[in-house]
Amino acid sequence: MPDVTTAPPYLHQRFPELVDSLPHIRLGESPTPVRKLEGLGTRDRIWLKDDSRFGSGGWGGNKVRKLEWIIPDVLARKSKRIITVGGLGTNWGLATALYAEQFGIETAIALIDQPVDDHVRAQLARLQRSGATLHFTRTKVRTFACAPWLMLRHMRGGRLPYYLPPGGSSPIGALGYVEAALELAAQVEAGEIPEPGHIVAPVGSGGTVAGLLLGLQLAGLRTGVVAVVVNDTLPLGEREIRDLAGRAESLLRERGANLGDVDLRSADLTVTREYLGPGYGYATAEGRAAQRVGAEFRVALDPVYTAKAFAGLLEIDAHSRAEDGPIVMLDTFGPRPD
Repeated sequence: MPDVTTAPPYLHQRFPELVDSLPHIRLGESPTPVRKLEGLGTRDRIWLKDDSRFGSGGWGGNKVRKLEWIIPDVLARKSKRIITVGGLGTNWGLATALYAEQFGIETAIALIDQPVDDHVRAQLARLQRSGATLHFTRTKVRTFACAPWLMLRHMRGGRLPYYLPPGGSSPIGALGYVEAALELAAQVEAGEIPEPGHIVAPVGSGGTVAGLLLGLQLAGLRTGVVAVVVNDTLPLGEREIRDLAGRAESLLRERGANLGDVDLRSADLTVTREYLGPGYGYATAEGRAAQRVGAEFRVALDPVYTAKAFAGLLEIDAHSRAEDGPIVMLDTFGPRPD
């Protein structure tokens, strides 16, 4: 296993021409572990890639992988502040505030209402302690209307803030999961896990699954991506996800990477909204049942994202063919002790 503290990212190992043009900072230990969830499902073929373990700061999970590429871009542009958007319980906003602060970058977050439960209340308290400037814009429409004022309000040194879309799902943010797909391929090559038939992940803003889609192609894996949509406030269909993957591909080529032939149109992608429930932030009966199953197998799941994806995974396992191969749950939820 490579040294988790000093090994360069797989993107730099595979495409050394990116070392200077696409800087990276390490915010978590990799590779994240994979393990078989012995005895779970109809054919005993469900695995976990535990990205909840990623991140060495006050929050972990998939958001931190994105920040490993985003923060160097912010620094390169000499920006002093990030401005972004999320729900009241935004994992993305919290991770951004905690990690950006380590590099002298301030964070402002426009917060949109979502159903409030104990999980959201605890997360909002963390946000208030994080040092981020919080703007309670309440609705998507009002957030768009306030955007020009927010950008001007948070200028520093004559520079506008660095804007990040919800979830950090920009082309550069998606590189976090291009990297994760290359990491998974290395684990397959090392014999730690068989080549998966499918990897299942929640979709809140699209960057994670877009990065996986591109990264699996670059890695030469035949693994399909199953995207379980948990957010009804953004357009998150196949077209949008493939488009973001394509923009990440274009970014890599612009920075000098010789990617060879990539055909994202034929990449195996399934997008399902069957586990969304009433909307973003609403718990579902299927999700609560999935949380109980996850607890039996030492998989901590949150009600907004990963419980819904796990519910989808269990259904996929029950109805897919034996020859479809192993199914991997990507656990992206990364709470840390307060």
